[in-house]
Amino acid sequence: MKPLHVAAAVIRGRDGRVLIARRGETQDQGGLWEFPGGKLEDGEAVLAALHRELAEELGIQVRAARPLIQVRHAYPDKQVLLDVWEVSAFDGEPRGVEGQPLAWVAPRALADYAFPAANQPIVAAARLPSQYLITPGGLSTPELLQGLQRALASGITLVQLRAPDFYDPQYRDLAVDAVGLCAGKAQLMLKGPLEWLGDFPAAGWHLTAAQLRKYARNGRPFPAARWLAASCHDAEELALAQQMGVDFVTLSPVQATESHPQAEPLGWDATQALIAGFNRPVYLLGGLGAGDCQRAWHAGAQGVAGIRGFWPA
Repeated sequence: MKPLHVAAAVIRGRDGRVLIARRGETQDQGGLWEFPGGKLEDGEAVLAALHRELAEELGIQVRAARPLIQVRHAYPDKQVLLDVWEVSAFDGEPRGVEGQPLAWVAPRALADYAFPAANQPIVAAARLPSQYLITPGGLSTPELLQGLQRALASGITLVQLRAPDFYDPQYRDLAVDAVGLCAGKAQLMLKGPLEWLGDFPAAGWHLTAAQLRKYARNGRPFPAARWLAASCHDAEELALAQQMGVDFVTLSPVQATESHPQAEPLGWDATQALIAGFNRPVYLLGGLGAGDCQRAWHAGAQGVAGIRGFWPA
């Protein structure tokens, strides 16, 4: 069965809020909220369809858009391919041309709205930034906390607290301080035994590939309201991450790195192919920096994760 190809938009206002629309009660999945857009016409390019649909549905003209995520989903009666773009600039004032109610919603509040099942990865992608900072090894606690403060001040909003040189008690003490620093500024992702989950309820959790392989069959270790991520390196681990219901992953190494010189890089072509079969936001890792975001987006990724590339000097 050929999937129904749909162009959809995460439209951001100047204040960062996201525009969503509610489906009519008589429509399929009526009453649920969705991201504006519609199906492609025969032979129509995705971006052309996006421009046309948003003009028809909302009365706006798109001025700036870039790829965000592709989602493939099988309903009992059909398959859909959602080609989602982030729209950051447009002309006109959005209105429900077809009578559909609209709402401007803060990204963190999107999880409070009921969307069709196929839209759930889009909700995650709309809430996540394009850069994911991973703290470097080889630093003391004061150096890590000072660097984290500088990173937060520079606008970083997603942080993985990685401290491979620390013993468990040292890491836990560091995590307590990092939770306080990130409160209200950034989403903190911790690493460590799942037995620690209850001790850090404000933090998300980033699983190692070994943890993913060990625990994937058990499903999510906590409810959807808390972020869950995993480190992946191949198609098997991506499949386990999807089975476990993670919210996003890192995929590495895209290029050769100093920290893991023995690891065979995936390369851009293989990376893009792996992302195409995965219905979650993906951060690319390994030899990349902020300047690689454009290429990452066009490969289908959420953005770039980095250690040295994002850590303040």
